[in-house]
Amino acid sequence: MADTHSPDPRLWNEDLAPVPPERRTWTSWNVAALWVGMAVCITTYTLAASLIEQGMNWWQATLTIFLGNLIVLVPMTLNAHPGTAYGIPFPVLLRASFGTVGANIPAVMRGLVACGWFGIQTWVGGAAIYATAAVIFGFDPAARQPIPWLGISAGEFLCFMVFWAVNVWFIVRGMDSIKWLEAASAPFLLLVGLGLVAWAWKAADGFGPILSQPARFASAAEFWPVFGAGLTAMIGYWATLSLNIPDFSRYARSQRDQIVGQAVGLPATMTFYSFIGIVVTSATVVVFGEAIWDPVQVIARFGNPWVSGLALITLAVATLSTNIAANVVSPANDFAALAPRFVSFRTGGLITAAIGVVMRPWKLYQDPSGYIFTWLIGYSALLGPIAGVMIADYFLWRRRRLVVDDLYRSTGSYRYSGGFSLVAFASLALAVLPNLPGFLVRIGVVSATVFPGWLVAGYHYAWFVGFALGFVIYSVLRPLLPRT
Repeated sequence: MADTHSPDPRLWNEDLAPVPPERRTWTSWNVAALWVGMAVCITTYTLAASLIEQGMNWWQATLTIFLGNLIVLVPMTLNAHPGTAYGIPFPVLLRASFGTVGANIPAVMRGLVACGWFGIQTWVGGAAIYATAAVIFGFDPAARQPIPWLGISAGEFLCFMVFWAVNVWFIVRGMDSIKWLEAASAPFLLLVGLGLVAWAWKAADGFGPILSQPARFASAAEFWPVFGAGLTAMIGYWATLSLNIPDFSRYARSQRDQIVGQAVGLPATMTFYSFIGIVVTSATVVVFGEAIWDPVQVIARFGNPWVSGLALITLAVATLSTNIAANVVSPANDFAALAPRFVSFRTGGLITAAIGVVMRPWKLYQDPSGYIFTWLIGYSALLGPIAGVMIADYFLWRRRRLVVDDLYRSTGSYRYSGGFSLVAFASLALAVLPNLPGFLVRIGVVSATVFPGWLVAGYHYAWFVGFALGFVIYSVLRPLLPRT
């Protein structure tokens, strides 16, 4: 620390400390490769499937995905700024707006979402391993016998745990291994994507029927709610990273490196890989007589065991690179911030891995509709307001100036009221409130007739509503109550 006063051990450990200038070595390429590694995965490949299932045609689905990622790039680069400027991670940055103690609440909210995503991605990677084993050893996956209390077969659970163990290995190895994994996998994964497009073109003598399939909306009134929900879900997909991007940008050499790297790596890769999913699925209609959105199932039908095995291993690598960066780094830091004296980055990562198993992610991933409308939009209603508060605090109230040493002292300028910023939590609560009726209707707790229709419909735009309200309310309240 630059100050002569010692940091509070309840707020500081080596993993949470500012990254010194000599360790800020990530270039634009490293940042872009990080995004390629995170965006190229099975869940990205299948994003368009859920939108087309809701009635969109291929270009409407692709455009929705592109716009969502272009929009989320804005809070992404804004929240990355303090990470690069001061070398601090997400849970430490939160202390400026939510207080030295209160910051743990939104940090854990973000961390628990990451645990759910860790479980989903681990399940997807384990499914790729299971399909690989079926291709190589010749057993029929359809003949599996689910264990009643688990909901999946013993073989599926074993493959899930094998992939889980690989993730844990990288967790134990730390941030340097993550940087290496992302940089090494990015070009390889893009080449595989191009290979899948080439296969689809050749196998279907063109791009197939899905690209000629019209939208199923009778009017604009039917289209806009689906578009709004889809756009919000696409933003929700990376709403998590738009909060904890300082966990990575703290290693960037400059603001230019983090901005250029993200602008190049995020929207283009997400759109490109989602489009690959559309093209390949379109080809499956011609080749196999049905639309197969799951790339694991597509590859398993290639016919050549070794080609299928290699391709499925590639999918596992893609899922691994996404999972480690997107779903381990943040909760590892978030849980470490709860008790820095006892929880390191590695310990926090292991806690994440354990919770990811307990959440039984295969249940969450089974229903595409629930995946978008309950999971993605649901948590975006919580994370949007947090992003609004953070950006308003850093850019409007503080004009990008932080007293870094006070972020690690319980008696410093970010103590507020006993370590809690009442203004930040009031802004968060008020920003979440309008989205609550739509969420309750969505999960079936109450009937849609209980609330006004416009209030329920507003849930489709949960992230936008939450972000805007969090930003505005905090901007109004903070100057009125600067120490609260």
